[in-house]
Amino acid sequence: MSHSSHTPIALTIAGSDSGGGAGIQADLKAFSALGAYGASVITALTAQNTREVRAIHPVPVPFILQQLETVFDDLNVNAVKTGMLGDASIVSAVAEFLRGQPQVKLVVDPVMLSKGGDALLRADAVSALVSELIPLATLITPNLPEAAAILDCNEPEDLAGMEQMARDLKALGPDAVLLKGGHLNNSEQSPDIFFDGEQCITLNTKRINTKNTHGTGCTLASAIAALLAKGELPLAAVEQAKQYISDAIAVADTLEVGSGHGPVHHFHAFWQH
Repeated sequence: MSHSSHTPIALTIAGSDSGGGAGIQADLKAFSALGAYGASVITALTAQNTREVRAIHPVPVPFILQQLETVFDDLNVNAVKTGMLGDASIVSAVAEFLRGQPQVKLVVDPVMLSKGGDALLRADAVSALVSELIPLATLITPNLPEAAAILDCNEPEDLAGMEQMARDLKALGPDAVLLKGGHLNNSEQSPDIFFDGEQCITLNTKRINTKNTHGTGCTLASAIAALLAKGELPLAAVEQAKQYISDAIAVADTLEVGSGHGPVHHFHAFWQH
């Protein structure tokens, strides 16, 4: 169906962030900013702002599946991004549904902790993620703490350790891995490793000093999904998405939203500063 007039459609399967900086809200903003039509399936409602997550209200699995079926019955979805999935039953249900949609590019952002340290994924869900969802992925985008939880190992100390970790993650079955090194103790650069089984590429980004980084991971994964929906290959999608998120972080301080970890500026290219 990929003729030139076709509208690229990206779907996010994630939690709602009432503060608007992360989750479904960040995903839809990133999709829009990068030229894809965004649809959403909500897995959890949260009561949160830039300072805290006060409450999480999971959506029952049958209703998550109903959302998925209804969207796919009508929309020609090109790419899917998964974010906060909460527990093993949700991970399993989403994985089972997506197995029936092999044509769809899948970006798995294995969200486990909020910026404030709140657990967003139960321990039993990590094993479901590893055995059921990750093998379906076109790309997974864990940060170092998430990758350590997935592989049940310690976080790497250096770039060589990160490269080995990326290879170990690839062995779990995704087509490609983007291992995000923002947590690596290296003040100047924030190195990410892209590995697709053939090339292992280090993508360096200058570290930007701002506390307004709420939703960074959600936004990056969604930006990649939007670009995959438009037909970009994974490496090109990753490179363009990284440029987009870097720009969004660089001007995050021009947004005055909340008093905690504020959001990145999803629409930096469209707003007059």
